Amino acid sequence: MSDGRPAVFLDRDGTIIEDANYLADPVGVRLIPGALDALRQLAGAGFALIVVTNQSGIGRGYFAESDYHRVAARMTELLDPGLILATYFCPDHPGQPSTRRKPAPGMLLEAAAEHGLELARSFMIGDRRGDIEAGRAAGCAASILVRTGIGESEAAGAGADFVAADLTEAAAWCLARRGRGR
Repeated sequence: MSDGRPAVFLDRDGTIIEDANYLADPVGVRLIPGALDALRQLAGAGFALIVVTNQSGIGRGYFAESDYHRVAARMTELLDPGLILATYFCPDHPGQPSTRRKPAPGMLLEAAAEHGLELARSFMIGDRRGDIEAGRAAGCAASILVRTGIGESEAAGAGADFVAADLTEAAAWCLARRGRGR
């Protein structure tokens, strides 16, 4: 797709909100400092913001899909209305074959097809190696690792195009490179 809108694909836990390890209660939702302003800047620059999140706690039986939706609704309440264009989640257990669970690119490809997004002008931001690999496999212009969440421990071996302290620094990097493509 050459005329599509660019997107920033974002992991949820450890990237936008604090990673609370199988978060099932909306009371535990806490935005990472600076995340809201960073998202506003990206949206203001014309990027579609798409959340792509693995939620293996559902597949493992730790919480129900309804719990996931309550947590997602709380995060949306803490953000500006309409700031996030769409959210995709994968409930699959890590041990089962999946085309959607990151590092597989399924959620990104699905979002691109459904929203007319141009992957070659898009970015993936997350705190895990799987996020970086999903962005690469989908054909994103770049994959950025944030050191929030578990990103600090994965920074050296993740193969990211850029390692940022947080979403604020990642957003600035994306904004400086928008329109360049691969």
